[in-house]
Amino acid sequence: MRLTFSVVLTVAICFEGFCQEPKTIVSIKEDQFYINGELTYSGRYWDGNKIEGLLFNSRMVQGIFDDANPETVERFKYPDTGEWDPDRNTDEFVAAMKSWRDHGMLAFTINLQGGSPMGYGNEGWRNSAFNEKGKLQGPYLKRLKQILDKADELGMVVILGYFYFGQDEYFEDEAAVKRAATEATEWILKKGYFNVLVEVANECDNSGYQQDIIKADRIDALIRHIKGTHYYRRRLFVGASFNGNSIPTSNVVRDSDFILIHGNGVKDPARIAEMVEQTRNVEGYRTMPILFNEDDHYDFDKENYNMKAAIESYASWGFFDFRREGEEFKEGFQSVPVDWTISSDRKKAFFGKVKEIVGY
Repeated sequence: MRLTFSVVLTVAICFEGFCQEPKTIVSIKEDQFYINGELTYSGRYWDGNKIEGLLFNSRMVQGIFDDANPETVERFKYPDTGEWDPDRNTDEFVAAMKSWRDHGMLAFTINLQGGSPMGYGNEGWRNSAFNEKGKLQGPYLKRLKQILDKADELGMVVILGYFYFGQDEYFEDEAAVKRAATEATEWILKKGYFNVLVEVANECDNSGYQQDIIKADRIDALIRHIKGTHYYRRRLFVGASFNGNSIPTSNVVRDSDFILIHGNGVKDPARIAEMVEQTRNVEGYRTMPILFNEDDHYDFDKENYNMKAAIESYASWGFFDFRREGEEFKEGFQSVPVDWTISSDRKKAFFGKVKEIVGY
């Protein structure tokens, strides 16, 4: 059995002035997620498949985005003002969150180093909540706090990514990476957030990483480091994701509290089911949640699609949507600037399907 520590501990934490008492506590028991001690989507079945215990989510990694590179920041200006504004971005993110929750989406992924604001690839922008030495930067934390506070209020879980390829290269050394992991973890714990799951790195097997300790063959050391960081005997649940259509390695599976995989590049839904089965057969696996937190294949109106295949395999599924070339501003949750509302046909299709599945 693996559950978060009792809410009684929050009295001591909050007494020292670090937080208000949390409203949302995520926990894990075997392969199911709980919020405030109750199974997510309790009692719900859809199309003959058990839904309770799953965590439907979306990739919203640009919620605290900014760009410190004056040569690239112009790319991200809003069409209505001709300027980029990081505070507007976060304010609009927070304003949209209730609509996501009202459709039954209980979780989303944001990242302290974002993701590609152009969909895929990296081209020089500087977007990181850490400086070169691994110290947290205040403006990012201010924006992150807005989002975590709102998620706590709404009963939502935040999958918080720490590192992203294309940004890790700016750390001056391995010690800075470990310092960043420590500072982020301690900040979350000391602020008293109980609704956070940690994704140490987005796609740790991606060839774009420069820091060896973030790469798949060594990232288990970072996972253990974060798990070993405690505050009032409480720690965070930790995992790391892999490239689309990739199976996690045994060293990561062995030390993770939950497993993150990506469906990008998977055109046949049968492969999604196969990925889940293969992941459960990786050496070191024990019963724990498997969660897709990135998949850019939809087809929600067809008989078979990736989301459905994940559900049939009892794995959570996450929506990844970016703005394709020539599309309007309203498209995509990853492309900056972002329209965080449920505005486009793809967004409406996803949220409509989630609402149907969870019975809201």
